[in-house]
Amino acid sequence: MHLMYYVNDEGKRVYTLKKRAPNGKATVSSHPARFSPDDKYSRQRYTLKKRFHILPHEVAARSF
Repeated sequence: MHLMYYVNDEGKRVYTLKKRAPNGKATVSSHPARFSPDDKYSRQRYTLKKRFHILPHEVAARSF
């Protein structure tokens, strides 16, 4: 079992162990992706984000 979450009507995260929210949509994993210090593709990923202007400081902050 993995901890999952969905966003309720008020815009707040609700944590659950279920795979589906009460409204029928799939829940999202609340765990971050694995990190590897030996990341072979970080340069390419950074270059693409820079090219399409989606670096963290260039994107508007999300509100949950």
